[in-house]
Amino acid sequence: MNDMYLIPANTNRGKLILGIFTSFDLILFGVGVFITIILMMFVPMTSTIVTVLILAPALVSALLVAPVPYYHNILTVVRELIEFFNNRQKYVWKGWCSGYGDDSNK
Repeated sequence: MNDMYLIPANTNRGKLILGIFTSFDLILFGVGVFITIILMMFVPMTSTIVTVLILAPALVSALLVAPVPYYHNILTVVRELIEFFNNRQKYVWKGWCSGYGDDSNK
């Protein structure tokens, strides 16, 4: 077919807002920015530590929705790591040759 593909490799990007974000990503980022704006209005920024703490919600939410190669974003990487470490680490083979190597089947 002259090296033409029927389905482009990035078909899932069409489901995303601006080709990058899901609605949950934008809500998460919006909540982080909203909390930061509220804190900036009511908490006096007298020192560097206080300023960093006030800006932390927006910075953390921006970091979580930042795109990463081979994953959607940092939040996806964190979810995958939590799932990996909380699930079974020893996988039991139960395929069509599960008796292979077992002397009791001979």
